[in-house]
Amino acid sequence: MSGTHDAVRRDKTVTVVHLMRHGEVENPEGILYGRLPGYHLSELGRRMADRVADALDGNDIAHVVASPLERAQESAQPVAKAHGVDVATDERLIEAGNFFQGKTFGVGDGALRRPGNWRHLRNPFKPSWGEPYVEQVVRMSAALDAAKDAARGREAVCVSHQLPIWTVRSFVERRRLWHDPRSRECTLASLTSFTYVGDTIVSVSYAEPALDLVPPHLRAGSARQPKPRPSRPPRKP
Repeated sequence: MSGTHDAVRRDKTVTVVHLMRHGEVENPEGILYGRLPGYHLSELGRRMADRVADALDGNDIAHVVASPLERAQESAQPVAKAHGVDVATDERLIEAGNFFQGKTFGVGDGALRRPGNWRHLRNPFKPSWGEPYVEQVVRMSAALDAAKDAARGREAVCVSHQLPIWTVRSFVERRRLWHDPRSRECTLASLTSFTYVGDTIVSVSYAEPALDLVPPHLRAGSARQPKPRPSRPPRKP
């Protein structure tokens, strides 16, 4: 048994798992589409996906996996094609569950005007309107580990959605999970990359290969604003 533990401690294999957020979605009615089927990339979104594939052209991508939702599957295709692999599907990469799915959502209009919906907004720390943050961390961590194992010693791309990506990154970087959505550093077609040595995450990096294609009002978070970095090393999910 001790020999097995020694081998684990000596494992210095470097693997990189890139969490990619999908590109822009065709959604002229402004619906909070969540996990609903039938929402595909727009023409601009397809260009964003192509841009990410170009940015990763020289990387050693061995595994590409995506959320089952159409926008994620479509965003994964250019990267997979460029590296000669198929797109796998992992349900754990899916969008966060949300009570307001299928509705418009905004201050002064849509779902917020209806008193019957207010009970779903009572606890932003959980959050009470959808899938708990902790549950997102558990499933996304498992998906990251599975991708790491599939691409061990090389690189993997996992296509997912803004909130699950930001939540698992916040956990790894030792930030609180509840947050102001405007602060998420996870714009469309961005890459949040986790570097593993053996089975331990040692660093997290962030890139926006398609930023020039993203309209300013769709640029998520404050990616262009300096952010404090964690003073402690990342923790393994």
